Amino acid sequence: MAEHDMADGDKSEQDKAFRGLKLHNTLTRRKEDFYPLDPDNVRLYVCGPTVYDFAHIGNARPLLVFDVLFRLLRHLYGDEHVTYVRNITDVDDKIIARAAAEYGELPLNEAIRKVTEVTERQYHEDAAALGALPPTHEPRATENIEEMKTMIDELIAKGHAYVAEDHVLFDVSSMPDYGALSNRRLDEMRAGARVEVEAYKRDPMDFVLWKPSDDGEPAWPSPGGVARPGRPGWHIECSAMSARYLGTTFDIHGGGLDLIFPHHENEIAQSRCAHGSAAMARFWMHNGYLQVEGEKMSKSLGNFITIRDAVSEWPGEAIRLAMLTTHYRAPLDFTHDKLSAAKRTLDRWYGYLGDIEAYSGGPNALLDGEGSVGAALKDDLNTPEAIALLHRIGEGVADDHEGEEKARFKAALNLLGLGRLSETEWKSWRPKTMALGEDEIAERIAARAAARAAKNWAKADEIRDDLAAKGIQLKDQRDPASGELVTSWEIKR
Repeated sequence: MAEHDMADGDKSEQDKAFRGLKLHNTLTRRKEDFYPLDPDNVRLYVCGPTVYDFAHIGNARPLLVFDVLFRLLRHLYGDEHVTYVRNITDVDDKIIARAAAEYGELPLNEAIRKVTEVTERQYHEDAAALGALPPTHEPRATENIEEMKTMIDELIAKGHAYVAEDHVLFDVSSMPDYGALSNRRLDEMRAGARVEVEAYKRDPMDFVLWKPSDDGEPAWPSPGGVARPGRPGWHIECSAMSARYLGTTFDIHGGGLDLIFPHHENEIAQSRCAHGSAAMARFWMHNGYLQVEGEKMSKSLGNFITIRDAVSEWPGEAIRLAMLTTHYRAPLDFTHDKLSAAKRTLDRWYGYLGDIEAYSGGPNALLDGEGSVGAALKDDLNTPEAIALLHRIGEGVADDHEGEEKARFKAALNLLGLGRLSETEWKSWRPKTMALGEDEIAERIAARAAARAAKNWAKADEIRDDLAAKGIQLKDQRDPASGELVTSWEIKR
């Protein structure tokens, strides 16, 4: 049986757990009805961060996409019936390199601990700023080494892995349908390989399960009878942690499009071959790439943005809304205009709602039923359609003097992870880069306008330059109707 075939149970029983949710399955390349293997324990795994530096805004996309899925699954099956695992990779070459560079005076393992503890805390703060719920479990790779070693030994015993020069490698030729997730044939991958192949590999596509550590680097007793201490390869980490917390076959595995090959392909190979299972995950979901202002994000282009940078200039909810206006499988262009539009929308919605509590008193037509926010999300997380619906009904909600429709509207926003603040909290937000409040900025713009009217150009320029020094960029435009000069402002980027 292939990865997507039914692994356990009677399909008729599974159909009873169907809640109308349809998800695009990367493995089958089509949208399919989702039914969990066990409706009392719906299981989701998503590849988490490698904690060596601030997460960039591209990392925010899977964080938010699968947070919406987590919220939706909890809505459909009940909070206590959904298990969400997102791992922390805390042993990696990038972590080792940064630790050595920043804390060279410390023993390497102590330096690594400093880097990972600080970076993990930063990631949690950034995730909270974007309104992401904590996962049910967040295992660290270094806390699951024994599980990885056990899995590697099983792969060796079953003829799917071999030892060579203190490494343990997976034998891809031992898995007939290797490449099914990425839709690549093994012989084509071999022909297209352009990197120098290590002499100890039997096949150029074989990948590392375990590798030797240099002196001073993190190291554990090796599996497979290897005498030299070492550490795990990246791919085996997720296979071992997902099996520990979700079982050998679970419902959904998610991540970014860039992880399909080789990471997720190799996870499937390791997991199925070690456990002898027909599937690792029934559904594989992947979000599309992110670019910034129409270009690929890179430090060389000067458009590299960390989540920390973004939330210092924009409310976390505005970033969240801006990202969710694009379907998760489509490419996302992260732009200033999109963020500005999201901020204006949230200003309006919070203005409608005031400090009202979300409705929780029973059925909510905005959450369930035909044409609801829930219905849009059940169609492969169609967040653009859900947001369009909220725009359409928002104006009517503004006229609800009794407040019940406003409360229902807020509950619908909450399903997307929006509207989680009070109006007072929303209005109190201001960019961390701003040294002035909005009222103070307005006063200075008025003073500049008065100086210009008096032809005191030096004073007008002084006010403009002082605002610029405090992170406020002024923009003068002529009103098309009156011809008068109108000044607006934005955070200086």
